[in-house]
Amino acid sequence: MKKVLVPIDGSATSLRALNILMEKRSLYRDPAGLQIHLLNVQQPVSGDVDMFVDHEQIKQYHREQSLEALQPARDLLDHAGIPYIFHIGVGDPGEVIAKYAKEKGCDQIIMGTRGRGELAGLLLGSVTWKVIHLADVPILLVK
Repeated sequence: MKKVLVPIDGSATSLRALNILMEKRSLYRDPAGLQIHLLNVQQPVSGDVDMFVDHEQIKQYHREQSLEALQPARDLLDHAGIPYIFHIGVGDPGEVIAKYAKEKGCDQIIMGTRGRGELAGLLLGSVTWKVIHLADVPILLVK
């Protein structure tokens, strides 16, 4: 079974990466055995917010934000009848994406080159750049 990780941040580019995977599924050796993992990564809250807000409230906030960002991707896959697994992460997006790919035993990452992250990076988004350097699996970048 081939496992593919698709980071989703709610941007048009991340959805385009998912669409490419959906369109090209037949190119995989066993399309029916393809396991799609969606991942949304939320930035941790900064400063002393945890002094004023309960840890469970922060966790719930991250979950709500992730589910909102993942919903368009989930709708696409549900409508197409394609099974998937979704994950929610918190931390530095590039690091979390590379870590999830390794932990879940993913064979490939398919991701957009620009998302809703920082404006850093001249040719590629900073998250994309970090994933390229940290991940141990092939990465398909989608413009």
